[in-house]
Amino acid sequence: MIKTVLKLLYMIKLGFKYIKIYKKTYFHPFISQKAAYKQLSLDRQGYSNLVLNYLNIEVKLVGTLPKKDKVLYAINHRSLLDIIVMEHIFSKFNKSGTWIAKQELFDAIYGDFFKYSGCISVDLESGRGLLSFFKTIKQTLAKVDNLNIYIFPEGERYKGDGILKFQSGAAKIAKANKLDIVPVFINDKLEKVFQDAPFEKPKIIEVHVGDIISYKNLENDYITFMNKAKEVK
Repeated sequence: MIKTVLKLLYMIKLGFKYIKIYKKTYFHPFISQKAAYKQLSLDRQGYSNLVLNYLNIEVKLVGTLPKKDKVLYAINHRSLLDIIVMEHIFSKFNKSGTWIAKQELFDAIYGDFFKYSGCISVDLESGRGLLSFFKTIKQTLAKVDNLNIYIFPEGERYKGDGILKFQSGAAKIAKANKLDIVPVFINDKLEKVFQDAPFEKPKIIEVHVGDIISYKNLENDYITFMNKAKEVK
């Protein structure tokens, strides 16, 4: 119990510190959108690397991220550590990007962390909200030529061995903006990893990156990639 409270307090305290850092860029009167997304990405990565160091978690990457940008990364979702682990990986490849997050996260008590760190919200319950969301994505990609899109196609966390049925958002974003899709599979149950952290000895988790796939058969191609990843020793 004490272990859980201490790590949550650490992350919350660090999170409020980083909200102030994010705001400096978010409200900067002269910075370009491209430069802002780059700085916010660097700051999110800084936060994530500090959290992983505190929890004593290391990441083993199987595969490599593409050199090109303006890519949609389709990632399975298990835990609040997913974003932190992925930002650590993106820091190693100097990637700049934005997370797609449900509006309810922006409305929560920790919503400022998502709002000011450069995430883009989507209101799944509102038709007008969805139209506004897709317009925002298109306008942002037009102005920021190296921006990557990070999304959990399942739409919510899943604690099983496979994945939930994909929602349509990821495929629609890729199709509308002519984005390649890179599948990413976190081959560990990070909700359990988080419960057990911090670790005395480094805990190594495994993340697989696949080859580019099409929006046309996104879920089936992702499942094929995931099953192959599970076979890797």
